[in-house]
Formats: sequence, C-alpha cells, structure tokens
Amino acid sequence: MKDSVLDTLANEGILLEPSAAEFVLARSDPIEFVRSALASMQQQPLVLTVDDLRPFAEAPVVRTVPKALEEVRNMPQAPPPRSDGDVRILRDITGNSTCEGNIIDFARYFNDRFKKIKKILSGRRELVGCLPVPKATKYDRDVRMIAMVNEVRTTKNGHKLIEVEDDEGRCPVLILKDSPLINDSIVNDEVIGIVGKTSSKGDLVVMKELIRPDLPLRGGMRPSDSSSSVAFMSDVHIGSNTFLQKPWERMIHWLRTEGKDEIQYLVVPGDVVDGIGVFPGQEEELEIDDIFAQYEALVNHFKDIPDSIRVIVQPGNHDAVRPAEPQPTFPKDIAKLFDSSLTLVGNPCYLEIEGRKILTYHGRSLDDWIGSVQGLNYNNPLEAMREMLKRRHLAPIYGGRTPLAPEKEDFLVIDEVPDIFITGHVHGAGISDYRGVKLICASTWQAQTPFQRMHNFNPDPAKLPITHLGTGETRMMNFN
Repeated sequence: MKDSVLDTLANEGILLEPSAAEFVLARSDPIEFVRSALASMQQQPLVLTVDDLRPFAEAPVVRTVPKALEEVRNMPQAPPPRSDGDVRILRDITGNSTCEGNIIDFARYFNDRFKKIKKILSGRRELVGCLPVPKATKYDRDVRMIAMVNEVRTTKNGHKLIEVEDDEGRCPVLILKDSPLINDSIVNDEVIGIVGKTSSKGDLVVMKELIRPDLPLRGGMRPSDSSSSVAFMSDVHIGSNTFLQKPWERMIHWLRTEGKDEIQYLVVPGDVVDGIGVFPGQEEELEIDDIFAQYEALVNHFKDIPDSIRVIVQPGNHDAVRPAEPQPTFPKDIAKLFDSSLTLVGNPCYLEIEGRKILTYHGRSLDDWIGSVQGLNYNNPLEAMREMLKRRHLAPIYGGRTPLAPEKEDFLVIDEVPDIFITGHVHGAGISDYRGVKLICASTWQAQTPFQRMHNFNPDPAKLPITHLGTGETRMMNFN
C-alpha cells in the first residue's frame, strides 16, 4: 500500500519528505488528500513537508473548482473576434484600451505578463515543483523558480548578478563567470525559469539552468486546401522625399497583371506614411508636410491595388496614432480617408486568414533587442524575431526606445503560437523559420535616408514577401 501510493504520487511529480509520507498515509484516501491539498495551494513546493500539508488535514478540504469557476465568470471577458470576410481579427488593443498610466496600471500590467508567461513555463518538465522566490532562498538545497528579471549587472569579479522577483518576493541570482550561461543575454523585465542551488547563507541562488518559455517544437504549417496567397508590404513611408515611386509602380503593375490571380491578401505592418515631427529635422526630408495630405496620398496609391486583393493595414511608430505600444488602429479622422474595403487593425495584432494564424507587429522593439542582446544587428532582424519567440514577448524591456502603455493586460505576450510572424520597421527583408513558425521581415518602399547613411546602414527596399496559405511556401519578389 505504502509503495503503491508513493509511486503513484511520484509519477505525478509529487515528492514527499519521510515524515510527510507517514502523515499522508494516515489519511483515509492518501492520494486524493494530496491532490486536493495541492489544488488549494498557490504554489506547489518541490518536496512536500508535514507543515505544507497539515492545514489541509485540520479542516475539511474544500473543492476549488466552484471557486475557480466563479473567478473565471467574474473576470473581464475578452471581446469576440472581429470578422471581415475571410479575415478574422483575433486580438488587438483597438477598443480595449483602459490605462491611465498610474501605479496601479503598471502593477497590473506587469503582473499580467508574469502570470501569462509563468503559465507557459510551468508546463516545462524542468520546472516541476517550482517554489515562490521567498521559499527558494529559505533552505540550502536545489531549487526551481519562475521570476521576472529586475536588473542584470556584472560584478567586479566577472560574475553576472541578476535580481529577480515574483508576486511574493525578490532575490539575487548569481551566474558564475565559468558557467556556460555567462554569455547568455538576459534582458530586463523578461520572465524566466531558474534551476539552481541556494547558497549556504541563503542569501542568493546560484543558477545552473536557464529555462525560457520558448515555442514548442513543430513541423511547420500543415498543408491545407487553401489556394490563396498573402503578400507583406511594410514601411511605405508616403510623404518622404525618398519614397521609391518607380519600384512601387513596378510592384503595382505586377499585382494588376501576373500577380492578380496569385495574391488574395496584402498585410501592411506599419509606417504607411512618413509622419510629421517623428525625429528632429524630419521636415527637411518631407515631400508632403501635412499629415492628412500624406494619408490622402497613401489612399491614392492604394487605389491602384486590384479590388480582388483584401488589404489589412496596421500602424507603426511613424503613423498618426499614440506612440506607446500596443497601438490602437488609426483614429476616425484618419480611418475615414481609407476605402471601406480595407481592414484596419492595431499593433500588434493576431489575425486569422483562411485558417492560418498570423501575428503581425510593426517591430519598434527591434531597436531595443538589437541594443540589448549580444550578436544581434540590423542586418539580420530575423535573429531578433527569434529572440522574441524564445522569450514569448515582443517588447519586454521597459524604459528603452519602445514606449509601453500599461494596459489591463499585456498584449505583447506571445501566448498563442502563430503560423506566420511578420515585422517591419528596420527596412530589411528576409524569410526564415523557427520551430515551425514562418518568420518574415517585410521590406520598405523608402530609399536610404540621411540618418541611415550617417550610420552606414543600407536598407533592403522594394521587395515583397509572399506566402502561399495552402502550402506555407514563401518567396521574395524583387521590384528594384
């Protein structure tokens, strides 16, 4: 009986101290007692002690399912997906913004991020039995925990010291300079899993393994019966005196001839106009110096796209929307300029087109990723996109170049795995795959700017990535 009970619990990842095992075996239904007790605990300890279990033996264990159902019913309900023909807008911030920017908003925002990514990490085998941060430093033993990074610094001896916290407390985590983890870039405000050993003094945890939420391994998009293709066109920058009119005309001609029957959807992830006052001295680079006139010119350019192509447009940091992410779609005064057949969405946005889930994000945070993670650069933005997927967050770093709005939930968490992940912003162009997700960095329709020339950056303009929704095959058209 004893061995059978302990084996059953061990197979479920539940370990007991010897005294706790005797305590459990004295219950009328040992296995059900432990399961019910764990269901009532906020955190599941790595090894259960008598002190952990005694409160649930002294009083009847109350089933938590009704309470959980009540909490779910009382939670704010997400709005249903918006549909526009075969295009379903699964989630964006449009119409859902409630933040005022106070302390309560920020606390709620980061708490939502922590809970969402913790849920992903909790499913990792390496983190079974993870402890809250205060308990992790209480005993001299191996520990597992999930926490958000507050600060990362290097000590005078070359070690890396990370301050982490969860919703119960904070502690320092040390990566020794001779550890293989020492060169792993850890950024502020990301949520990580830690496997380590508490120091003998109980004042810090020495990291042995760094666990990231990452994507599950997949084989890519399974073939479907869709015969449609979607094209991606970012950073049009209408209004700039470096807008590439001739390549644009070649692209439009192709869409109206050879591409007319091939392309059914066109997704435009931001910076559709050059904007006004986005950076110092911008007025010297503008051909159109009125924001409404820029959007009117954009609408005229879009009119040449065949009516058979459904166009989905989202804003970027140059557009006339709030700069803080997540960004709602264009305001009414701008939106009314567009043809009603266009679908306008926020940034970022989860779309579903003919059964394929697409995460489209303008990509402002690429600046922060490239500035914070060793080995990343503007010449290969696809690597930065992989880092977003590994960490399951588009823009974790608060206080960088990407302004963040503290909404009631963190819309920048990648809690659903897309089939296609698309960004723009950096004026590069590329196609890749990561764990079954198609990565696409869309191109630009703006030539090299004086700012880019000063920093010796060469854009990769006038290219059009195209993905077949049935097969997942992706190719790049070049209109230079």
